[in-house]
Amino acid sequence: MTNKIRSDTIQSVPANQQTNEKKDEDYSLDRVPREKRNMGWLSITNITFGIATAIFYFQMGSVMALQFGAANAIISAIYAIIVAGILGTFIAYLSAKSGMNVNLLSRGGGFGYVGASLTSFIYATNFIMYCALEGLILVAAVHSFFPVIPEWVLIVIFGSIVIPLNWFGIKQLDKLQKWTLPLFFIFLIAAIIMAAFTSPAYNGAFWSYMPEGVQVGGTALLLCIGMQHGIMGLTPLLASDYARFLIPKDTKIGIFAIGFIPQIFCFGVMGGLGIFFGVRLGEPNPGVYIVLLLGIWGALFTMLTQIRINITNIYSGSLSLSSFFENIFKFTPGRRFWVVVTGITAMILMLAGIVNHLDTAMTFQGVFLMTWASILVTDAVIVKKILKIGPLYYEARQQNLYKWNPVGVISLLVASALGTAAALGFMGAFLQSTAAFFAALLAAVITVTLAAATKGKYYIKRVNKDISQEDYIA
Repeated sequence: MTNKIRSDTIQSVPANQQTNEKKDEDYSLDRVPREKRNMGWLSITNITFGIATAIFYFQMGSVMALQFGAANAIISAIYAIIVAGILGTFIAYLSAKSGMNVNLLSRGGGFGYVGASLTSFIYATNFIMYCALEGLILVAAVHSFFPVIPEWVLIVIFGSIVIPLNWFGIKQLDKLQKWTLPLFFIFLIAAIIMAAFTSPAYNGAFWSYMPEGVQVGGTALLLCIGMQHGIMGLTPLLASDYARFLIPKDTKIGIFAIGFIPQIFCFGVMGGLGIFFGVRLGEPNPGVYIVLLLGIWGALFTMLTQIRINITNIYSGSLSLSSFFENIFKFTPGRRFWVVVTGITAMILMLAGIVNHLDTAMTFQGVFLMTWASILVTDAVIVKKILKIGPLYYEARQQNLYKWNPVGVISLLVASALGTAAALGFMGAFLQSTAAFFAALLAAVITVTLAAATKGKYYIKRVNKDISQEDYIA
């Protein structure tokens, strides 16, 4: 049965793409065959730590603590760990069972193959945007030591580095993250020690810091939660790009390790240290205080962390662009082509000053990503498993799917539109701070309602009789 699936899968992918897929084994346009799911949970979790070790989480923790109080920042971090961890675990499970990432899961998970291209394109822009943002943090740190070098030169240099580091796909990412993780922890421990011996800007325990006029809970807490929503939708979805390579026997421990543990590190460890550094040093920008603590080594630390995160941004961005252009334009030059496109586009955004529009971009991205994750989880758990609507497996091949499935497409458009309106303040202060969560709940309700109303008619056009029972989600 497995051989039949593999043969059928290859037939649905153009010849040039087959060659590229075999060469780098990243399967950007179809499910990873069961015999190719050969990575242990520890290796995949190691790759996801490239995202979890981003200095961006320092900055979030520092900014929230200094503006809204350390206690509110800590409570919001616990909230982020729980919500993102649950979403991440479910999505890692779906990916590990099906061998697909979220771009492909969306095709058979309520969107249709053209409808899923909408999510793929916005997902790709998200990674390109974050690649540019993380790159600018690195450029700023290095430029502070070598101001004679123009910033645009540093943008080109550091923007280009991540392209060859992505050339050989998932295996290369595993090695790079494995080799650099010990160095990251050495630098991190050194920064903590130096901060402990630095004269503090605030003399009390860092978790007791509260700006004048701010209290625990209320508006300040809601604003912290709103900031967390800007990134909470990304990390759960990202797990799917790697969980699809998980060895089937590691599924139980693997989905928790890949889906939940990185959230603890992102929001708990890195975010918590950001609160500590920000309060102790009275500075919200890690690009400033890491260099202040470690000098030139701080610039090297920043370089290490930003390269670790950006190779994963480039990887996921390239997969999403591959899926989008195959769906819409039948253009399949291979993942490596999209690695180059993603890297160059990120450099263009850096040169154009993306940070000037970051708040607006993150508002929409946060709402959109949480909404998308909610639809995928609701579709799998409630629609497919509980209500038994639609097939219990995921199909990615276009000939077996409808172009559009109103269940996912309408849910995404309506919930994202209303969620964005709420985030921009058109529905009151409470919904402004909880817009992404509001949009996610609304999307879940609409998904179930439309699935029941359409009776699952648009999930599958042609039943796949060759699918393995082991790929079923129930």
